[in-house]
Parts: sequence; structure tokens; C-alpha cells
Amino acid sequence: MDAVRVALLREALAGTEWLRDTRRFAGTLRGSVGAHGGGLLLVGTAHYEPWHLAAHLDDEAAWSGMPELSPTLVRHRPPPGAPAHLSVGLGRLEAAGRGETLLVVAEGNAGEGLLERVHDARRGGATVLALDGTAGGGPEPVAQRDLCSLAHDALAVPDSAGLDLDTVQHLVSAAAGENGPLPGARGRRFRDRLSRLVDQLAAPPHRW
Repeated sequence: MDAVRVALLREALAGTEWLRDTRRFAGTLRGSVGAHGGGLLLVGTAHYEPWHLAAHLDDEAAWSGMPELSPTLVRHRPPPGAPAHLSVGLGRLEAAGRGETLLVVAEGNAGEGLLERVHDARRGGATVLALDGTAGGGPEPVAQRDLCSLAHDALAVPDSAGLDLDTVQHLVSAAAGENGPLPGARGRRFRDRLSRLVDQLAAPPHRW
């Protein structure tokens, strides 16, 4: 999803709680990493790795002039021989501490193993945020309730929302790069985003 489609989606969602909620959550994310000068850890579940969110946050970090938004992707099973930035395992969560922000993206059940490590990160002083994409249609799994209770801020995306988790991730990452321009900086205009998008498409493949 590019800048044009994000803008069209925002227009369609104007006045709804979803646009407001994604901006609020993005503001929490930006405020947390901004206050501590970075240290953003991003993790998914054993069956879902948030590759696209990692790439979009990395782009927003460059476009907004806020490098603190660039995340470290934490993986459940890094393959042997993977590049250093793709070899960070779950042990990193146990070492997370004060001044760091942990963003958990759960599509489906978070799993007890991940929850234990998220608990370790929070106990160590990290700020925990959660994007919960649990499917609806029945009682919420205990693990998902526990994830939201561990998080300092959470945004749930049930089936009834009419939006999928990937779409919400695009809205959050775009808003994180736009919320509260840095001192002395003018807000990014839509044509600037389009210009940067053209540059991005002409650039070599992304490191993710």
C-alpha cells in the first residue's frame, strides 16, 4: 500500500473512530520512542512476522527525520546465516529495559512463550504497545486478553472492524511519521510524500 492508497483510505475513514484510534496509537508510539531517543523493538507471533510494518516504519523514520522510529525486528526463529539485522531472536525481549519500546503485533494467538517474554520486557521497564488482530466470532482467547493487559497501550482489530490488520498497520506507521512535526520542521505535505514514493520506487531493493 503506497502513500496514495493510504490517503484515499484515510479519506474514506474520515470521521470514524478508526482514523482517530490509529492516530492516537501512533501518537503513543511516536511519543514513547521520541522521549527515550529510540530503542524500538518490533515482534510478531510464531506464525506471523510483521515484515511490512518493519519496512514502513523504517521508511517513516527516514521521511520524517525521526530515526527513532526505525525498529529492530525480533524474530521467533531466525534462520542460520541471516544478516545481522534479521538475526535478532526472542532473547532480546528478555534483555529489554527502561527507555525501550516494544511493539507487539499479534495476528491470532500470541502464545504463552511470547507473553512471558513481553512480561519480562515490561518488568524490565520497557514500554509495551500491542496491535491485536485476533479474529472475532467467539470468546477472546486468554492469551490475547493477557497481551492487552500487559500493554501500556493497545489497539484491537477484530473481524467486525471491517479493516484487516495489515491495513491498520499501514495507517499506524503513516500516522507515526506525521504526528507532531519536529520543532522547526514544517509538516510533510502530500506532494512531498508522492515525491518520496517515486524516489523509493527507483531506489535499490529495501534492506528488509
